[in-house]
Amino acid sequence: MEFLTEFLEYLTTTGYANITIGQVIMIVFALVLLYLGIAKKFEPLLLVPIGFACALANVPFGHLSDAGGLFNIIRVYLIDTEVLPILIFIGIGAMTDFGPLIAQPVHAFLIGAAAQIGVFIVFLACLATGYLPAEAAGIGIIGTADGPTIIYANARLAPHLLAPVAVAGYLYMAMVPLIQPPIVHALTTKKERGTYMPPEIRKVSKLEKVLFPILCVVVASMLVPAATPLIGAIAVGNLFRESGVTARLARASENELMNICTILIGLGVGGTLTAEVFLKPAPLLIFALGIVGFVGGTIGGLLMGKLFYYISKGNYNPVIGIAGVSAVPMTARVSQRLVQKANPRCHILMHAMGPNIAGVIASALIAGYFITIFVP
Repeated sequence: MEFLTEFLEYLTTTGYANITIGQVIMIVFALVLLYLGIAKKFEPLLLVPIGFACALANVPFGHLSDAGGLFNIIRVYLIDTEVLPILIFIGIGAMTDFGPLIAQPVHAFLIGAAAQIGVFIVFLACLATGYLPAEAAGIGIIGTADGPTIIYANARLAPHLLAPVAVAGYLYMAMVPLIQPPIVHALTTKKERGTYMPPEIRKVSKLEKVLFPILCVVVASMLVPAATPLIGAIAVGNLFRESGVTARLARASENELMNICTILIGLGVGGTLTAEVFLKPAPLLIFALGIVGFVGGTIGGLLMGKLFYYISKGNYNPVIGIAGVSAVPMTARVSQRLVQKANPRCHILMHAMGPNIAGVIASALIAGYFITIFVP
């Protein structure tokens, strides 16, 4: 009888006996993220750790998200301090060939800038719904579709909104193949989508590639000093790649550093998705506003692409415009798939990578601008 009593007492301490409806909902949400990442292969490198960490964070008495728990330590010391987003930008720089951007800088930067319109649409919508300016700016950054930028900006602008904003950003990035095609089909004709462009772009010299990250820092950082951590990080990573004398640093940046940071940022973000934090009206509204920002950015870039189509008298494929949304390289790949369905001879991937990279730089500048304006 004593053993039975002790066993019954133990049962009262299990997660099964103490789980709440909210925790059940969040675990189901975690399973959805895992399904999207594993079965659908939507940004698996992020959705898998985020989803699994979300499930772990909602286990009763798991304590991983409590003060001193693993997820809390990652959040406090690596995310809130902006360390991880900056390190990830170094990895992105080391992985990225800036050649397509250097080859066609005017088209690329104009499209990259136009694709940021979603940020300002959401910013104004947030102000209209009663958010403070810094909070509105943080939520608006979802429209950049750039995960590290979203986290970096919200760690400065609205750290209390970091969890839902980051998850919304990464979730919509993962759903690029579902969100963008209907918009493209609604706003372009098959003839426009099938516009042929030579797959080759201007060959960029090694000197240009070496000088570009240096000039990027000089110009962009001086223009928006608050963006220096992100701009400087992607520039130094790219310099490792292009200098020709730091191959080991480039390999480490795009492999070991990037992989470790991806694991940590996935666990840190997912670990914040507890029922107590997430299941409130404000986070759900953020999810709704996030899709508005993403759609607005896609439309903005696409309309700029259509403008170039008309200016060039039908020689510029407007679908390149959606690549201005800086989910690298997903949006560029989606644009390639869409035009090939309309015209199998079309190969615009290299043309699309320029606006894709320009969108990353533009998003970092906008984040820096908001930080300058709204952070004391």
